[in-house]
Amino acid sequence: MTTLLLAMILVLIASFIASLGSIFLKKGAAKISGIKTIITNYSLITGILFYGISTVFFVPALRGGELSVLYPLVSTGYIWTCLLSIKLLGEKMNRYKWISIAFIVLGISFIGIGS
Repeated sequence: MTTLLLAMILVLIASFIASLGSIFLKKGAAKISGIKTIITNYSLITGILFYGISTVFFVPALRGGELSVLYPLVSTGYIWTCLLSIKLLGEKMNRYKWISIAFIVLGISFIGIGS
């Protein structure tokens, strides 16, 4: 089975949306002080919704190719999360984090070349 380009694009979109979910979960986690604050925590609810939406993109993508090709693309979520945390949470990146991102991109590239 060959992997369709559309399937890869859907996985990348799902990965990005899930990364947004992580950002909102982080924001929501800072506001938790009890059960009531979980229920009324809009950041937390938004993060959960983003994870659900990412699944809506990911599941159809699985029909379009090999899991051994598609699933490593999910690791782009680490890249998206790092970049979004810089922009939206004001977090800092150091040399080791950038090197780690380079290794993720290299690994994804090797998997793509190998298939």
